[in-house]
Amino acid sequence: MKQFRHKTGVTSLAVSSFIIALATTGSTQALAHDRTSTGALEQQIKQLESQLKAIRDELNQVKSKAAQDEQEIKKVKEEIVLEDQEIKKVEEKVVELEEFEHKHHNISHRLFFRGGYAHNLQERNGASLQSNVVPIGAQDAGGNDGWYVGAGFDFSLTKDVWGFLPNTEIFAELMFEYKRFGHSQGNALANAPSQLAGGAFNPRSVTISQFTLSAAPKIKFMEGSNFRPWIIPAGLSMHVVSPATESVTYVANPGIMFGAGADYRIWKNFYLGVDARYHEVFGKFDGVNISGLTAGGYLGIGF
Repeated sequence: MKQFRHKTGVTSLAVSSFIIALATTGSTQALAHDRTSTGALEQQIKQLESQLKAIRDELNQVKSKAAQDEQEIKKVKEEIVLEDQEIKKVEEKVVELEEFEHKHHNISHRLFFRGGYAHNLQERNGASLQSNVVPIGAQDAGGNDGWYVGAGFDFSLTKDVWGFLPNTEIFAELMFEYKRFGHSQGNALANAPSQLAGGAFNPRSVTISQFTLSAAPKIKFMEGSNFRPWIIPAGLSMHVVSPATESVTYVANPGIMFGAGADYRIWKNFYLGVDARYHEVFGKFDGVNISGLTAGGYLGIGF
């Protein structure tokens, strides 16, 4: 019995020792495993910190680059603003130059052709018409009424009266016209020499005509408009009559011309207009008074 109990105690002691040994071995292994896991975790944390630092550095570089780009963009915008201002100044200068060119250099001129009614204040007389020198023959005075044709040239001088009056243009007009007052049965001097005695019975027809050359300032209003009224305050005119006067001369009578009219631009640089002009020669020259007036229309071509 004692021997059995002794064997049982020895067995229990052996089992206990084995269990303690196993426990001690397991604790050591667990502790070693925990230490290994902690080291790996610390290593991962260090790697994460290193990666985070790299990301932070890269982000700072991006921010710095963005700030530099923003400065560059701001600088470019400022340069664009300056360039826009320069362009605006240049455009304003171009507009000023164009206005100056329009006012002082790009000036329109005009060629015009006239025609219409002509009237003399007094019937025409003269050497071969109704003559006081040779009062024989038909003695048929010339008529008062007739027609005229002519042409002229307008040269534009200024579009604003040299800065004193805007939208008012001044032209220098040079014009000529031919007037015809019909035919008259002349006196003896109008016949052939062999028929002087029979002038009253065999008269010769005489054409009554007049040539006028004039130069005058023409003031046109409403510059830039299609409709342009105008006046001629006073101009110089020279008149040559046919047939000859009592002194048997084709006298060139000087006089003053006054005029008024208006025209309308019908298409591009083509104009239609009407005008009336009065010529005053202040009395008679060699027995002939050729003061009179004209009224009619004209076609103008600008260039």
